Amino acid sequence: MKEKKLLVNAIKNGTVIDHITAGSALKIIRILNLASHEKVVTVGLNLPSKSMGRKDLIKVAERELSPDEVSSVAILAPQASINIVKNYEIVKKFKIKLPEKIESVVVCPNPKCITNHEPMASVFFILPNGKHIKLRCKYCEKVFGHDDIREYRV
Repeated sequence: MKEKKLLVNAIKNGTVIDHITAGSALKIIRILNLASHEKVVTVGLNLPSKSMGRKDLIKVAERELSPDEVSSVAILAPQASINIVKNYEIVKKFKIKLPEKIESVVVCPNPKCITNHEPMASVFFILPNGKHIKLRCKYCEKVFGHDDIREYRV
């Protein structure tokens, strides 16, 4: 019989973001502003995964993500799943669903975009593209891939 070993400690209450695309956890931490969360935040990078090869994982103690926060996670990890944990048990588990658009999360990479020169919220339409996504800016109408995004609003 194989011995099971946890690579990341369990949390009593909170949210687990699992099946994050490897290399995206630190960006998600920044978008969700988890560095200022006063409770424990556990991060696993490049963990082994049967379905993904390698994955990242984030456990946030004593916090449930809002629907807007889940939408923000979706742009970086469209295959991620969210687990809500209460008293060490998963009480709710769901796959992230891509929103049609996101607002005020991404800074448009186009230096000529009006959102970079006027005090206004950025708006991007989500364009599914297989395992990855593309974002189309509502204002400059340019399309960007995941790797083109360099700045996020927090």
